[in-house]
Amino acid sequence: MKYRSAGLLLVALLSAGLLNCSKPLTVEQQVIAMIREMETRIEAGERRPFMSHITEDFNGQNGLLNRDELQRFVLLQLNRHQRLHAQLMPIHVSETGEGTAAANFKALITGGPNWIPDSGQIYEFETHWIKQDDEWMLQRANWTPTALEKALY
Repeated sequence: MKYRSAGLLLVALLSAGLLNCSKPLTVEQQVIAMIREMETRIEAGERRPFMSHITEDFNGQNGLLNRDELQRFVLLQLNRHQRLHAQLMPIHVSETGEGTAAANFKALITGGPNWIPDSGQIYEFETHWIKQDDEWMLQRANWTPTALEKALY
């Protein structure tokens, strides 16, 4: 009897856990997951998978970069630094409309020829996302270098 009660309790707990796992992700969780996916791709040097998350009408740096120019910029950075790494700080996401969102965050970007980086900079990112075919795509992005003192606040 004791084992049966424990078994029923275990089944109930597992069922509750599975139900909780099946909840759809929030917009915030979906956008953060996409940012993390892009971070993984760029760190692995995978330019094409990284760029697959950028819209065709991408606009970056307040209109200075279109999608093709961003792709060249990414390629330049990957060729310049054999190893890129991004340490993302808290990502703040807000829904801006039906199927659109904004995400703001800071990131320490480092690069170098080996495991130990020889360069690094903290950037402040302002990004805008649109949902296309059930996937969040980066539509606009601006980034500015920021001082360490400012990044901590």
